[in-house]
Amino acid sequence: MRVDRLRLLSGAKEAKGLAVIIDVFRAFTTDAYVLANGAQGIIPVGSLEEAFKLKRINPHWILIGERGGRRVEGFDYGNSPYEIKDVDFAGKNVIQTTEAGTQGIVNARNADEIVLGSFVVAGAIVKYIEATEPETVTLVAMGSRGIEPSIEDELCAYYIEESILGRIPNFEEMKGLIREAPSGAKFFDPKQPQYKQEDFQMSLELDRFDFVMKVVKEDHWNIVKVPLT
Repeated sequence: MRVDRLRLLSGAKEAKGLAVIIDVFRAFTTDAYVLANGAQGIIPVGSLEEAFKLKRINPHWILIGERGGRRVEGFDYGNSPYEIKDVDFAGKNVIQTTEAGTQGIVNARNADEIVLGSFVVAGAIVKYIEATEPETVTLVAMGSRGIEPSIEDELCAYYIEESILGRIPNFEEMKGLIREAPSGAKFFDPKQPQYKQEDFQMSLELDRFDFVMKVVKEDHWNIVKVPLT
């Protein structure tokens, strides 16, 4: 098995084989909670225009996402796992657009298969890779807005790669590094209320869920929960 580490939008475009698109803060942590709370699927889109168009066509669907870290006006929820952790999404379809995570999905056109990566499902991803044994795994750390590397996504990619190789990294040490970095510190900055401390804690709850989030092509891209067997 070949494991490649790439980053940002350029990396998503180059991803081959099984692509693991990683967005720890906060898109793919939020998605894990949405799916755990019963959503039928999450439709990732790149633009606000496409999101609102889908909503007009399907008025009962739910809009979630962000621009600049803030909930978009007219959306039901933002990009916060804390905000939606107790929401019942049973049987619902959710439309999502963010500045990094969903952009990685829609740009990973050359991948054979796409799963979504964050610390809350890191162990499940490793088990899935071990079970399916793809020839190539591409770990794509999406970073900030898909244009600037961020430590949490880079370390999540590192954690998954090392785990595949049977070398389990020191996660507590990773948490400390992330907390001190600008992308982690912003969750504790009162001048940035769009970033909640609870989001930081929930995003770094290792292996919270035992399922994989897989992107499938139906009438549109759809993120679904795939339980491990």
